[in-house]
Amino acid sequence: MTAPRATLNARAHAIAQQLVEDATAAKVNIETIGKATVVDCGVATVGSLKAGHALAEACIGGMGRIAFGMDRLGSRPCGKITVEVDEPVAACLLSQYAGWELSLGDYFAMTSGPMRIRRGKEPLFEKIKYTETTRVAVGVLESSKLPTEEVIKHICDEINILPASLILLVARTASIAGSYQVVARSVETCMHKLFELQFPNRIVAASGTAFLPPIPKDDLTAIGRTNDSILYGGEVVMWVEGDDEPIERLGPLVPSCASSDYGEPFASIFERAGRDFYQIDANLFSPASVLFNNVQTGSSYHFGNIDETLLERSFFEL
Repeated sequence: MTAPRATLNARAHAIAQQLVEDATAAKVNIETIGKATVVDCGVATVGSLKAGHALAEACIGGMGRIAFGMDRLGSRPCGKITVEVDEPVAACLLSQYAGWELSLGDYFAMTSGPMRIRRGKEPLFEKIKYTETTRVAVGVLESSKLPTEEVIKHICDEINILPASLILLVARTASIAGSYQVVARSVETCMHKLFELQFPNRIVAASGTAFLPPIPKDDLTAIGRTNDSILYGGEVVMWVEGDDEPIERLGPLVPSCASSDYGEPFASIFERAGRDFYQIDANLFSPASVLFNNVQTGSSYHFGNIDETLLERSFFEL
């Protein structure tokens, strides 16, 4: 996989700045913490679908299109998030992937967005050679708390930027915007699995969908539901170039059903792992269903299936 040149932080900054300007309509709060701009999209504020959309688009560095729609899950109406990307390496791996586990004192956040590029300390960046020197940076924090001045200083030191040039978008999982941006990761989970499998084919474009679950009161339940949405209901189409052989060989390993942990609600798996994502089989983190369309050979291959029964049980506590 190779990364195209793209000013991801600059693109995300334009999206974040528009959200700041639309703060009232988007039901977000704007804070200045340690001279950085912090947008509360779902911590102390209710947030909105508009805020979730901005969170998700900033997460992919403005390198794709995200849309909200309605579908049905069993007999019930349910929201659905669709993602389309034409440069999935840049959008999903360099930007959207939550590869920075930010932990400082009692503050914790799963960190994504293009500011990770400036840090460049994740193993992923050793294989995908890409840097940015933009004057601005944007990050997305999945956290139940807003960052402190100490956390802001730590982030700025890590990414080598002045606080006044940083915008952070923050939401807890148990919020409209927080759940929205997690569910918008159907393609990202597939891309990361392909990266780990060292999939050799060039990925030309990708699209994915996943259900937006009901928002519960607590983050633990929200984490379970949003992960179930992708693991048991996420559907992805990949348009690729290259030989069919790698697709035939590696394709069965891509969907979540390739994991030994597959088959239980994520909340149960998470509890068994001591609420530590890194103790869970990494093969689980993939969409439920993946279709590869080789535009070079004209072949198509489908692997995995969605599990609506498990999703209904998870979302509606049946």
